[in-house]
Formats: sequence, structure tokens, C-alpha cells
Amino acid sequence: MSNLLPGERIDELQRNDYKIIQNPQKFCFGMDAVLLSGFARVKAGESCLDLGCGNGIIPLLLSAKTQGRHFTGLEIQPYSADLARRSVALNHLEERVRIVEGDIKDASSIFGASSFHVVTTNPPYMTAQHGIPNPDEAKMIARHEILCTLEDVIRESARLLVPGGRFYMVHRPFRLAEIISLMVHYKIEPKRMRLVYPYVDREPNMVLLEGLRGGRARMTVEKPLIVFQEPGKYTDEITEVYGY
Repeated sequence: MSNLLPGERIDELQRNDYKIIQNPQKFCFGMDAVLLSGFARVKAGESCLDLGCGNGIIPLLLSAKTQGRHFTGLEIQPYSADLARRSVALNHLEERVRIVEGDIKDASSIFGASSFHVVTTNPPYMTAQHGIPNPDEAKMIARHEILCTLEDVIRESARLLVPGGRFYMVHRPFRLAEIISLMVHYKIEPKRMRLVYPYVDREPNMVLLEGLRGGRARMTVEKPLIVFQEPGKYTDEITEVYGY
């Protein structure tokens, strides 16, 4: 295809015949983004912002799965933002999906306070002290808090949401106490939580969270989400989320 650059490929998204342009040498979307798109709720007429949208996977999937009116992706890395824009054009979604290049730390200044009904995010999981940084800059920025912190993400989300707006995040369970503490501090009340387990007898390796700006204190912990029945075989629920 004419708008593909060296190293790029087009992958099917199994939804509405949508496709996405990816570069395996840089960064490809993972299961966490797909699970977040299945967990988040965007109602008819609502606007949604994805903070740190990478190649645009979450706005694309949510535009396919929900009746939301408009989806915006904010991405700081120029190449990733360009990749996302080209995927939006590939699917002829320019009227419904917009990609903005900018810094999460400045998100409320870029868009204005109380601008969105829904904010989603699949932020970097690791602080600068966690794990071994990837030598590839794009992957390092996506996985480690190099350009923004968890507090930056939650603070800006609180500013961006309308009163009663919803916040959706996928993260790692080992940071759950910190996540909930920051959400409460910035007046995003945790309302739903679901832990994701690779196998039924393993520890969870992901957590999905929903918060409500200005909500009352009451959280529902949903039943566990199990990824694999056996090695190489997804559970029925995971198959449904992917749309296979």
C-alpha cells in the first residue's frame, strides 16, 4: 500500500473490517489494549479521549465496538501519532476519530477542562526504577514512565472529564494501591475493578479499572477474567473480546 513506510504492515482488527498499520520494530498493540476496549463503556453521543494512544488501537477499537459520537487520541511520539493518523485514514474514520500530537502532562491545556465524557488510558506500567529499560526509545517510552507519571495521567484525566464522566485504565496489579490512592485524591472514585489472570491457577497480571469523576464511594469487584484455557487456547470470553 502506498502509505506504508519501510518495516510497516497492515493487520486486521476483526471488527467492522477495520485495519491498523503497525511496525513490529517499534511497537505493536498488546492484549491489554484489546481488553481495555472491551471493558470501557462509551455511550451513544459521548466523546472519548485516549491518553497515550500509540498507534491508535484503542480509539479504533472503541469506534468499532461502541456508539460513541467522537474519539480523540493524544500521543507525544511523532511517528506513533503519524501511524495512528494513517490508520484512521485507512479506515475512512476521519469524521469520527482524531489524533492529536501532544504531551499528556498538558492534556487539559490542549483540550480544556471538562471536555470529554470518557477518558481511557493504557499508560506506561513501569517507573524508571522498575525492570530493564528497552534499548528502543519508542518501546521504552511506552513501557516506562519516561515522559509522564501515573499521577500525571490521573490528574489530567480528572481535569478533562465532565462531572460524572468515566475513567478507564488498564495497569498492573502491583501498583493497585498507588492507582486507587491517586484516583481518590483527584476525585475519580473507583467504581469497577476486574483482575485478569493468564491461567486460572496463576496470579493476576493485569487490572482493569473504571472510575467516576465526583462519584460516591462504592466499588464493584467483577469476576476474574481468565485468558487461557490451556497453552495456546483462549477462553471463550477472550475470543469474544477479540471478535474471532
